[in-house]
Amino acid sequence: MSGDFSSLLSFGSSTKNIHPSEVAKMLTDVPFDTSLKGFNSLPSATQTKVFPYLDFILQKKIIKAIAKAKASYILNELSSDDRIAFYSYLKGVERSATLELLNEKCKDEVHDILGYPDNSVARLINTDFATIETETTIAQANEHLRKNHTDSETANVIYVVDKDGRLIDDIPVRRFVLNDPQKKVADILDGFCVALKMTDTKEDAVAKFKEYDRVVLPVTNADNILLGVLTVDDVLDVAEQRDTKEIQNFGGVEGLDYPYVKTTFFSLIKKRATWLIILFVGEMLTATAMGYFDAEISKAVVLALFVPLIISSGGNSGSQAATLIIRAMALKELTIKDWWFVMRREILSGLTLGFILGVIGFVRIAVWQNLHLYNYGIHWLKLAATIFFSLIGIVMWGTLSGSMIPIVLKKFKIDPATSSAPLVATLVDVTGLVIYFSIAALILKGTLL
Repeated sequence: MSGDFSSLLSFGSSTKNIHPSEVAKMLTDVPFDTSLKGFNSLPSATQTKVFPYLDFILQKKIIKAIAKAKASYILNELSSDDRIAFYSYLKGVERSATLELLNEKCKDEVHDILGYPDNSVARLINTDFATIETETTIAQANEHLRKNHTDSETANVIYVVDKDGRLIDDIPVRRFVLNDPQKKVADILDGFCVALKMTDTKEDAVAKFKEYDRVVLPVTNADNILLGVLTVDDVLDVAEQRDTKEIQNFGGVEGLDYPYVKTTFFSLIKKRATWLIILFVGEMLTATAMGYFDAEISKAVVLALFVPLIISSGGNSGSQAATLIIRAMALKELTIKDWWFVMRREILSGLTLGFILGVIGFVRIAVWQNLHLYNYGIHWLKLAATIFFSLIGIVMWGTLSGSMIPIVLKKFKIDPATSSAPLVATLVDVTGLVIYFSIAALILKGTLL
């Protein structure tokens, strides 16, 4: 890597055969001073191609460090989606100061787009797209495109609009190549055009790209006027960010604002400490629950032997259910309207899984007792029955809790991923103890208790 980067510094003008993402990786993997020198050694046209592939922290540092004229050139030359992505990360005074580097057209565009919610499709659109009208011939359309549009990722699909800019249809470039140049554009329309609205969420966009297998989709306003396009590379970034955040949330961590290696030590502590404190306080209730059943434990100490087995089974089953439901909701397989279907399914699943674990627990006690590996006393059969029924009840409760909590959170417009595995496990730990000792009190009354 060091050899490659030395070459980059020495022959900055010879990077045309290197993909911008590879150049960006070289710049990212070295100290900032070296990275800045490497970036400055690149031709201006290459800088604008490499800049979008840099992570945001490095982008911000470079814009602050280079001359204002060069920073202005780079930001104005970026594609609109890359420019919006950069400004979306900036806050307050930083954003205001950096906006002054834009020309009036770009500045107005950024102001307009940033007025939409953070999670809206509007924050991702590229306003560089090609349009034609229906009465144009293919030959005329090709000439118009050559004169008025540049070679860009958005030019793979041409959009047909009326005189007011309303979207009529989309045409892949291949149809222009494979059809008679004298045909009119109207003759090669298929009448089917999938589009997004500016106010659609990024998750809606991911789902629509997956459903229709598109590489680019048009984005319109409420009046169906074409305002921009959304490309699949930006949607893939959204999907990656969403999945990363959900995995972090589900692990009991607040979503990181930056990659792990770029997150400062104290930010990492802050993101992790919040959930750990919440879970720690929750686990205190476990101690409270055990204290409440102190009399039962003192009479039958053997019950304490199975506490880890009981609560871990409930927590594990709850985490399993939560994982399945959260992922199914993320993939749009389930909605909150399916709660009754999920509840019935998970009650049956919990009973079945609990029965399986209960049988294993019962057999374990019976085998240990009869092989004299451990003496559970003369009431070992009732103890085994306690474990059997407790596991059925606790595993069923775990699956029910793990499946319903994400749906309830979704109902109240809270990200279901916040129902993390540790949160579900903590909840089931506390309630599981109550179920366990209540069943024990019922079955062992008059014998061990």
